[in-house]
Amino acid sequence: MNNLSDNEKKNNLEKGSHNEKEAHHEHVKDNLLAAILHDYIRERSANRRWSMIKWTLISSLFFLTFLSLFLSGDQKYPISAEVSEHTAVLSLTGTVENDGDINALAVNKILKTAFENVNSVGLILRINSPGGSPVQSALIYDEIRRLKKEYPEKKVIAVVEDIAASGGYFIASAADKIFVNKSSIVGSIGVVFNGFGFPELLKKIGVERRLLVSGEKKSMLDPFLPKEEAEEFLIQEMMEDLHSHFIDAVKVGRGSLLIDDPEIFSGRVFTGEESIALGLSDGLGSVSSVAEEIFGQPFLF
Repeated sequence: MNNLSDNEKKNNLEKGSHNEKEAHHEHVKDNLLAAILHDYIRERSANRRWSMIKWTLISSLFFLTFLSLFLSGDQKYPISAEVSEHTAVLSLTGTVENDGDINALAVNKILKTAFENVNSVGLILRINSPGGSPVQSALIYDEIRRLKKEYPEKKVIAVVEDIAASGGYFIASAADKIFVNKSSIVGSIGVVFNGFGFPELLKKIGVERRLLVSGEKKSMLDPFLPKEEAEEFLIQEMMEDLHSHFIDAVKVGRGSLLIDDPEIFSGRVFTGEESIALGLSDGLGSVSSVAEEIFGQPFLF
């Protein structure tokens, strides 16, 4: 009986120890799960806060972008706001094309706004353009001269920075005065037409071209047909007409200031310094100097 009792005690001790170990393991497991759950909840809270901050920033950015676009409207060209007396500045930068950087529809709308603004004492055309379309240039030129007649008290001064060539100078010549930097590029009063001819290429690569036209001149200057002197003569005539339109506009704008030198209308360009001597421009100046010395008011875009 004593031996049995000792065995029972031993078994009971072993069972007790085993139960304590199991309880300890359960406790450790519970603590581990609690720690994992705590970290998970903390991470989710942090992610939620960051997500709210991120979307708030994104929403603010979209709102500011939309507000900027809404306020700017379709004013592709900088122009002064409705403020106290000032010199308005219209920047004409890039090529003159129907759908290019400078186009008559947009420019003329802003020109009208500048002239109608009772607080603008005058307008500066800040020009950086190599030219482009003769039609778009002429439309802007004509509108400037029309508005000058309607508002004779407001002067228009062109300030050439890097370049006013071809159509860029066409527009400038509508101004009352033209100021340049001595290193500006000015002039290029001419018309150019260029292309390529490949009349022998199709034969060499074994391709037959099939061209049907209605109207004997419809395929004029086709690059895959041999050139014809009659066609070139017609194009040259048209270019001479365009050139004469350009020359007449410059003569109207510059008048007696131009010296009698055929080089002026040869299509070549001149430095700003040379252009003054030829009568193509009036002197050296910048937007700020013109605003202060001629208009007596600060300039605003």
